[in-house]
Amino acid sequence: MKRRGKQSQRGFTMLELIVAMVLIAGVMIGLNTFVFSMSELWGRGRDYRLFDQHARALTRFLEAEFREAALPPRVARDVAAAEAREVEVDFGRREDLLVFGLREGSRILQWPERPLPDVWAALEVKRGEGLVLYWQSALEEEFNTDPPREMVLSPLVGSLGYEYFDADFGRWEVEERLRTGDDGELETPGRIRLTFNYKDEEIQTIVPLTIFGEGLPPF
Repeated sequence: MKRRGKQSQRGFTMLELIVAMVLIAGVMIGLNTFVFSMSELWGRGRDYRLFDQHARALTRFLEAEFREAALPPRVARDVAAAEAREVEVDFGRREDLLVFGLREGSRILQWPERPLPDVWAALEVKRGEGLVLYWQSALEEEFNTDPPREMVLSPLVGSLGYEYFDADFGRWEVEERLRTGDDGELETPGRIRLTFNYKDEEIQTIVPLTIFGEGLPPF
């Protein structure tokens, strides 16, 4: 009777062990599923955060460049940092773009030789490439003959909008292309709107075109 009791107790313990292993396996499967799902959600969130940081960084960079372009003696007081102008961006291709000058150049420009001052730049969104910066120094010998250099600022910019302030209605109006006035001349907008696209996400940012008045400090 004693021996049978031990065998019965030993079999009951083994059954408990099997049940415990099954329960642990179920818990581990559920835990792994939870961890993997959280990792997937975290990865998606991380992508969006990086996307948002990229959009904000490029916007701040352009704000700084336009602010630099507006400093005297580059432009007179009460004059915008940029100007709407027709630009030959390639041999035989001319576009109406937003042009601005950088007296000391820019830190992101990569020169084939020594950097030159008095740089003129323009912005365009090219399909399949993103936001492109055209640039060239007015001191270069081929300034009037060769097309400007190109640099992709962001492949995630899908469109560039031009905003004009309507004083009659007190609101901003967005145009896909630079506006032409009644006199046939291109009108310079008051600010630009950048639309960034990444997967199914979209971010829009506004970049004002700096104007400094008389006696107004630049910073």
